[in-house]
Amino acid sequence: MTLPLDDLRVVEFGQLLAGPFCGQLLGDFGAEVIKVEDPATGDPMRQWGREKPHGKSLWWPVVARNKKSITCNLRDPEGQALIRRLIDTADIVVENFRPGTLERWGMAPETLWKTNPGLIITRVTGYGQTGPYASRAGFGSIGEAMGGIRYVMGEPGSPPVRAGISLGDSLAAVYACLGTLVAVHSRGRTGRGQIVDSAIYEAVLAMMESLLPEWAVAGYQRERTGATLPNVSPSNVYPTGDGDLILIAANQDTVFGRLAVAMGEPELAADPRYATHSARGAAMAELDDHIARWTSGRAAEDLLGLLHANGVPAGRIFRAKDMFGDPHFAAREAIVTVPHPDFGELPMQNATPRLSETPGAVRTAGPALGEHNTEIYGGLIGLDETEQARLRAAGII
Repeated sequence: MTLPLDDLRVVEFGQLLAGPFCGQLLGDFGAEVIKVEDPATGDPMRQWGREKPHGKSLWWPVVARNKKSITCNLRDPEGQALIRRLIDTADIVVENFRPGTLERWGMAPETLWKTNPGLIITRVTGYGQTGPYASRAGFGSIGEAMGGIRYVMGEPGSPPVRAGISLGDSLAAVYACLGTLVAVHSRGRTGRGQIVDSAIYEAVLAMMESLLPEWAVAGYQRERTGATLPNVSPSNVYPTGDGDLILIAANQDTVFGRLAVAMGEPELAADPRYATHSARGAAMAELDDHIARWTSGRAAEDLLGLLHANGVPAGRIFRAKDMFGDPHFAAREAIVTVPHPDFGELPMQNATPRLSETPGAVRTAGPALGEHNTEIYGGLIGLDETEQARLRAAGII
């Protein structure tokens, strides 16, 4: 199958999540992603994750899918020279080291552009390549705090909490991928590469809606509000009669009217306490209690059928096991399986978003360490077997 990015070669440095997730997204749509790993340790992500059947990570096959793995000691001048030869054949470099690391390894952008002027260099860090914090170590959790999302997550009166996923790293990777593809488009016009500078805290900040003007113009400081959004009602989790929980989002005027009909109380939509978005926001606690009394007397499945029939957005809170049994996930192939040498047919999320003519695809799970050394060093770079053996013996590859 022809994939839309199969004319792009990516050399991926870095480790763990922010840079590699950008590489995963590019690989999902067909880019040849060559991941460079330390010969002794590989990417630590190979060991990450709570569950490790056969002693192996279940996270690595996902974040490294559709990639090729080669090994190289980038701290050795001979290894640096070898990888510069590889970069000369590439369209994109993705890295998430601290600023200055590539420069210390003799791979500053200006150096790489001398032999590959069209090269796009995508750099993902905690704080960006410039500014007084640039040299600080920056993990995703710190970027989430600085970008504003940690402060507003959690229950009122309690310390901030985190999402149970690496939100900051993933957001920075998505924006890095966006910037990379914009730079590819620009290169088609100018012939020149450029630096894509994706900072974790700025990726988080970009998602913070009207947080900044609310403070600067109105003097309003967003606070933690638990499961609700301030002045947006009804939009909450409600109990059911069979011990389940469902989400109902009926904060728009017309949708609230449909919810009122479903509840058998159409007069609620005309009640001055609930008739407008602002009124419902002011009466959030009271309205939530009223809806909860209604939902708690009915089984979840009956409630959802009634709400969907009336055009009210509602749904269960899905866990992994719910996803595997859901007909919508199945119909859209949101979960795919790929062969894995240890885990057999390994399920994971499909490539997204969907393109009608040139969709992405999950073709392979994450590779073994150095699995593609011979293909890349022999076939692409042109090293003969004797030279490859020498480099292996010296710990270079």
